[in-house]
Amino acid sequence: MTQIPLTTDERREKYRQERDKRIRPDGNDQYQEPFGRFSNLLLDPYTTVEERKPVSDEVTVAIIGGGFAGLVTGARLKQQGVNDIRIIDKAGDVGGVWYWNRYPGAMCDTAAMIYLPLLEETGTVPSAKYVRAPEIYAHAQKIATTFGLYENALLSTGITRVEWDEDDSRWMITTDRGDKIRAQFVAMGTGPLHRPKLPGIPGIDSFAGHAFHTSRWDYEYTGGDATGAAMTHLDNKRVGIIGTGATAVQCVSPLAASAHDLFVFQRTPSSIDVRNNHAIDPKWFAGLDSGWQKKWMMNFAILQTGGFADEDLVKDGWTDISQRIRDRLVDLLTAGSEFTPESFLQAYEASDDEKMDEIRVRVDKIVRNPKTAEALKPWYRQLCKRPCFHDEYLQAFNKPNVHLVDTNGKGVTRVDALGVWVEDEHFDLDCLIFASGFEVGTDYARRSGFETTGRNGLTLSEHWHEGMRTLHGIHSHGFPNLFILGITQGANLISNIPQNFVESGTTIAQIIASAIENNYKTVEASAAAQDAWVARLETNTGSVFGDSNCTPGYYNNEGQPIGVRERRNSIGYPEGPIAYFEYIDQWRESGEYAGLEFI
Repeated sequence: MTQIPLTTDERREKYRQERDKRIRPDGNDQYQEPFGRFSNLLLDPYTTVEERKPVSDEVTVAIIGGGFAGLVTGARLKQQGVNDIRIIDKAGDVGGVWYWNRYPGAMCDTAAMIYLPLLEETGTVPSAKYVRAPEIYAHAQKIATTFGLYENALLSTGITRVEWDEDDSRWMITTDRGDKIRAQFVAMGTGPLHRPKLPGIPGIDSFAGHAFHTSRWDYEYTGGDATGAAMTHLDNKRVGIIGTGATAVQCVSPLAASAHDLFVFQRTPSSIDVRNNHAIDPKWFAGLDSGWQKKWMMNFAILQTGGFADEDLVKDGWTDISQRIRDRLVDLLTAGSEFTPESFLQAYEASDDEKMDEIRVRVDKIVRNPKTAEALKPWYRQLCKRPCFHDEYLQAFNKPNVHLVDTNGKGVTRVDALGVWVEDEHFDLDCLIFASGFEVGTDYARRSGFETTGRNGLTLSEHWHEGMRTLHGIHSHGFPNLFILGITQGANLISNIPQNFVESGTTIAQIIASAIENNYKTVEASAAAQDAWVARLETNTGSVFGDSNCTPGYYNNEGQPIGVRERRNSIGYPEGPIAYFEYIDQWRESGEYAGLEFI
């Protein structure tokens, strides 16, 4: 179907109209915690918890969280000669989000060569450019095995409290299994995608059929397994899935191949760009020079954030849009324009318009039903929501058993015992799957599941009441010997989260090793250094995610106003990720650790 291209003004108006349909006054409160019928979402269905006696001892470093953040930090500590380490995680194994995400089709949208940390150190060879969840999980296990991180770990163990003992300069950690652990240092890597959330749809508890969240996939009900075996138990089932974000984009195709009927309830379509996955040649991989992974990571980060490099090593959808912006900006400067926020915005908007037009044209080329195709087109800027890359999702809607239920931006109206209502239309279902993601914008203590109490009874929640307050996104004044493993107030590189962990884990390990070597009891950010860092971050006033025409999502606080608190909880280094990585590398290698107080 040939369409007349929209003018710039018409496109902007279309974006605004589509955004306005989806704005809700309740923001993050539109989601509910998994209580009642869905309280099992906080449990672990994959590992049988074995009884054991409570542990009462002391370790040098306790790492809370066994995902890539905790694993990389543990590995770097071992490399620094710090061996008395304990990983604690409520999951039955390491892996973090890749322990929980076992839904069919699960894989990462960032290339394995840069997404999987410590490939050189572990000798892991990715099977493909983009690898599936079981392979990512296996790599996490290999990191733990390679660096001996299983040896002192406490898995299937949830933290209940972390409290600083000023008299003894130790952290006191209690768990849901009666453990009382003392630790000189604590690194918290609880992850940005940790606690599943549910849509707050009226009647959600009343559904009489089978229901589950994608992060706790029920293969006993569906049949199949995480490796891709067919879900044969669904061949006579009417299945509904609520949510069309990155998770649904991956699991819709396997569901379409298995279910008698699949109903995809859509509030906002994702942008679906080409994936073009391919196998990695082991012989080619073996020929890479030592230190190749850091080079690849930095190359990707440079290009993805609009910088210049001699070549594009990764060559994916993330670097494509950024290079378009960069090249247009160069053209403007060559033509005599000055580099200003306005010239950058001009280059950004033109490149994004081009890219999103291509994505919408791709929908028309693939989806045969014109009405369905029109509903699947994303009308917003690519970075308003997490970009998706897939070569089977759109194709699934050509199958006669797959039904897109577009809610025109309003979402599902209500749920009853027999199925789902969208306004006045009812859909009978046997199974209802929630692809509603994880909590992102809620309080740190709620997402982690425990409170952290520092000096003078000050909790981290109280200290961060008006938003995060850190030095480098790692240290927080009043919380000695505590290290935060995250992305916020650091590089904030959202396109390749593990690179943030590699840099912060390396930094933390070196600081701890230095403190131990010099017999310091505590290391803590000074109040002045913390406040100066936050003030520096707050000079970062520009963000494409803050576009007034962005459709609501977790990238932009669900479309709600961005106040001081929300900004501090999402902000990164003003000069960008590459500048932060270079800064923290120089800061670390100087050995002076400016802004930290060692006692």
